[in-house]
Amino acid sequence: MSSSGRPAVGFRAELVAVVASVGEDGPAVLASGDPLQLPAGELRADHDSLQEGVRVFAAEQTGHTLGYVEQLYTFADLGRGDGTGRVISISYLGLTRADITAAEWAGAYTLLPWEDRRSVGTDQALVDDLARWVRGVRGAAREAREERREHLFGTGSMPWRPELALQRYELLWEAGIVAESPRAKQVRAESGVAMLHDHRRIVATGLSRLRSALQYRPVVFELMPPTFTLGQLQDVVEAIAGQDVHKQNFRRLVEQQHQLVEPTGDLSHGTGGRPARRYRFRREVFAERAQVGTKLPIPRGR
Repeated sequence: MSSSGRPAVGFRAELVAVVASVGEDGPAVLASGDPLQLPAGELRADHDSLQEGVRVFAAEQTGHTLGYVEQLYTFADLGRGDGTGRVISISYLGLTRADITAAEWAGAYTLLPWEDRRSVGTDQALVDDLARWVRGVRGAAREAREERREHLFGTGSMPWRPELALQRYELLWEAGIVAESPRAKQVRAESGVAMLHDHRRIVATGLSRLRSALQYRPVVFELMPPTFTLGQLQDVVEAIAGQDVHKQNFRRLVEQQHQLVEPTGDLSHGTGGRPARRYRFRREVFAERAQVGTKLPIPRGR
């Protein structure tokens, strides 16, 4: 019993890794089990740092070596775990180049389908469900809900902001539209594949951070082969952002950034058209990754 007279709540701490890569259909994360869950492990005393710990357990559990690693958030909300106590989840985002066709990979847009707007916008059924949630209250509360919906889902005059993936998931959770929400009743297929506890929330956090990082750090090179065409680079950027990027503006901007990429002198003949120049990231980018931004044109709306 605690000094306040309330029963003490048991808790445990664990590392959770969003190990991400990119394939033809978009970004994917390592996840397994039923329900799907991210690689996770308890903190160990023999790790010099949390970042070392996540690298070690990710390699042990998944066999993948992480390149870029960044701490996300520490989650400790009651009611988002297994009901046996408070779980303190220290989450990390790690990037790797991998073949994501294996069963151990789950598409980020299978988990968060509303985040992929390259072909169409948010599914209309999801939009309708959110509209009903907005109409579920009156007065100032309704206005506040409508403002959040417009801001996060880019409706009305508001632009779509790719980096707000976490906030969109949280809104859908609050509205009872995703299966993990205690308010969920009938869950549509359009709301994506559910995950264990709050792991899908952590995936949304990782996607938000990755999309934001594209605009101020050259993290995209962690997901590219050693040499590539600008078309391949654009495909990866669009897959991560979940939005189309204007081709000529993209190429002009990348070619102007001499500190980011350099031509190899080789041509690619596999594009189906004219041979395309091949590029590589400058070696200095590896040393400057924390200082040099990609400055890639991530659009704010359609």
